[in-house]
Amino acid sequence: MKIVGLMAGTSHDGIDAALVDIQGQKALRVKLLAFQTIPYSKPTLDLIRRASSPKTGTVDQVARLNFYLGELFAEAVLQVIAQAGLKPTAINLIGSHGQTLHHLPHPQPMGRHRIRATLQVAEPAIIAARTGTPVISDFRPADIAAGGQGAPLVPYVDFLLFRHPRQNRILLNLGGIANLTLLPAGCREVSGVAASDSGPGNMVSDELTRRMSRGRERFDRRGGYAEQGRVIPELLAELLRHPFFRKPPPKSTGREEFGTGFVDHLLARKRPRSRRAWLNLIATAAALTAHSVYRHYRQFYAAEFAADEVIVSGGGVNNRAMMRRLAELFAPAKVIPIDALGVPADAKEAIAFAVLAYESWHGRPGNLPGATGAGKRAVLGKLCWPLRCRQA
Repeated sequence: MKIVGLMAGTSHDGIDAALVDIQGQKALRVKLLAFQTIPYSKPTLDLIRRASSPKTGTVDQVARLNFYLGELFAEAVLQVIAQAGLKPTAINLIGSHGQTLHHLPHPQPMGRHRIRATLQVAEPAIIAARTGTPVISDFRPADIAAGGQGAPLVPYVDFLLFRHPRQNRILLNLGGIANLTLLPAGCREVSGVAASDSGPGNMVSDELTRRMSRGRERFDRRGGYAEQGRVIPELLAELLRHPFFRKPPPKSTGREEFGTGFVDHLLARKRPRSRRAWLNLIATAAALTAHSVYRHYRQFYAAEFAADEVIVSGGGVNNRAMMRRLAELFAPAKVIPIDALGVPADAKEAIAFAVLAYESWHGRPGNLPGATGAGKRAVLGKLCWPLRCRQA
């Protein structure tokens, strides 16, 4: 099947669209045919930020944003198909993660129940109608219905595509949030895979850069600001005492814990009076990501799993300060970008949701209970047909 995978992450940087050719059943063969990132415009980014906040988001905003992002996601699909030199009729399926507005993995009492919740938007009916292609979307709720946290979901794809017969591998994704998948050498069963969010990826560094530049820059390009700054040891130690870092896996997180509120607290603790002070905060944020990833590994996994390779994907792979600190912490394990395996770092999660859509289309489960805490495996997503159905 030729499938377009769509991903918009917690970094709010835009829509990743990957067109892949997938064959096979237990041993998948996945070939990337085209990939694009379509950045969000500033007005769109502002809409997402407002709708994501309990203080500013309203029901009408969320409802309209859902359909508006559906239009943008459909445009991304058509662009990546055109980039590959194909027509929309050549595509069998679309897998869309959508844009997360809110993720609430910790159960709260409501009536007689304890409720976990998550909300991803980008209306799949719009995507299906504009492209003429079936869409599988809303992947997280099935895992939550099975007792899980709805995230992380990429670890099953890591198991399918990246396990190695002789190397203990960590697949580390540095998006807005950082998450790890541990693949033991020779692993053949999903029960042998461990995975979890570890804390912030680029989220804190991005927000500090945005505020320092007064909105002119959205992220620390190549970690240049972090490299100019100096890590503040006492502040780093304080940030690492955040309660999330002590929670045992399975666990997941998002902007609710490490977004603007976290940065507000950080800036109240250390008020930057100069550019140098801002650079020091950004350097400390990059170090927070690296240290929280490593501490998560050491605290919860290292006793039974000695990593040989740490394979990094996501936007953080371009942050030289983060990558250098990770290499220092994980030595003698090798820290390498996933590009070395022939997969573009920015494309990995979009590819993953194409693969998850492929698995769901064939009625196969796509979650890992060891990663999400679900009581059982589940077929993920909801299927939305185009206005005119055709055989996939």
